Amino acid sequence: MSITLIIVIITAVISIRAFNNPELFNKLKYNPYRITRSNEWFRLVTYGFVHGDWNHLIINMLVFFSFGQMLEYYFSYYLGSGFKIYYLIFYFSALVFSCGYSFFRHRNDNWYNAVGASGAVSAVLFATIFFSPWEKILLMGIVPIPGVVFALLYLAYTVYMGKKGVDNVGHDAHFIGSVYGFIFPMIINPSLFNNFLNELFR
Repeated sequence: MSITLIIVIITAVISIRAFNNPELFNKLKYNPYRITRSNEWFRLVTYGFVHGDWNHLIINMLVFFSFGQMLEYYFSYYLGSGFKIYYLIFYFSALVFSCGYSFFRHRNDNWYNAVGASGAVSAVLFATIFFSPWEKILLMGIVPIPGVVFALLYLAYTVYMGKKGVDNVGHDAHFIGSVYGFIFPMIINPSLFNNFLNELFR
């Protein structure tokens, strides 16, 4: 069984339980105020295992499963036998890094909460694009476009929507997670940047 599938199953089980268990939901959700005031640092990770509703959970897990499986292959090919450890480090660190901006911005706001693995899922998506920038991605689930084009459009969209602030979506987490996903392979192995250039200009 792939690591991606294991994470999907664990996330689904915890999220579904939390749908009808407000105490569990509140215990796991991201709240930077409680993290700093009560030293509940586990929330930097656990928030990625609870979701707001079924749509939130299903969309995140479908995207994660689709691209996570592919990323596991790339990690195994380029990073060797220890790829499973790298993959786990990558996913959990992406959860932490993607909420970094909101942590410093809202650490004194007891009203600020967030849930969902979207930041880490964005990281997985962009890491996959890093390894195969011309692989087609379905825009809006319909229109196939090269991954590198999708990446630019997605980043522009997150910046635009983040500035508008008209919805309840953590666009900053999506943006940071995406950038982190792109640079993580180069952190592990800087020579992979040459591989990216070769794939980009082939």
